[in-house]
Amino acid sequence: MEIRPATAADWPLIWPFLREIVAAGETYTWPRDVTEERARALWMAAPPGRTVVAVDPDGTVLGSAKLAPNQAGPGDHVANAGFMVAPAAAGRGVGRALAAHVLATARADGYRAMQFNAVVASNTRAVRLWRSLGFAVVGRVPEGFRHPDQGYVDLLVMYRRLD
Repeated sequence: MEIRPATAADWPLIWPFLREIVAAGETYTWPRDVTEERARALWMAAPPGRTVVAVDPDGTVLGSAKLAPNQAGPGDHVANAGFMVAPAAAGRGVGRALAAHVLATARADGYRAMQFNAVVASNTRAVRLWRSLGFAVVGRVPEGFRHPDQGYVDLLVMYRRLD
């Protein structure tokens, strides 16, 4: 698997799984009916942000991640990131590889820490992955997410220093 910067040509390969993940309503705080135009604007990060893709040797896009400052101005030394793995590629280490790449990139870019603002507590695979990579839960929004099957579940704020 190769992880490389996403290009405009990658968007048509990202959109189908991004749409599927968001429409499921289980892990992202985006509107479930997000339009392609809005999703592209949200996902394909403008500088200083970056968007990357994980690609199989045959060219299949297995997942994508975006990295950007969590806040502007005096808060721009803390990074934020989002990750989406194509459901067909789940369990193949794509998320972990993307996370390792993004953490290394953030560190190289001079970020001092990374913060995830809204990890859905019922997304146990993601919570387990982030914890294994050194993230800690530093905040909790009780019932901050409406899960389509589980009802109201907590949103977690997760944080990790990068230096």
